[in-house]
Amino acid sequence: MNTKEKLKKILITDLNLEELAPEDIDDSAPLFGEGLGLDSLDAVELVVIIQKHFGIEIKDMEEGRSAFQSIEALAAYIDRRLAAA
Repeated sequence: MNTKEKLKKILITDLNLEELAPEDIDDSAPLFGEGLGLDSLDAVELVVIIQKHFGIEIKDMEEGRSAFQSIEALAAYIDRRLAAA
């Protein structure tokens, strides 16, 4: 399972998005607002989820803002951080 697929399954489970299936989530759609519809509380949960499932700590808001643009951006961010570790 690639990082994007894993992320989709984790988000559906951990953010209680049971009405969605992984294939319903567009890789390039925004995670917040019009796209997946996440809000600022979900952003805090997302930071915890990434640390719990991938062992990656997001400390910088600018870093988080660019990583949280889409599933595609978040998966690329995770893959880069894991490769650098």
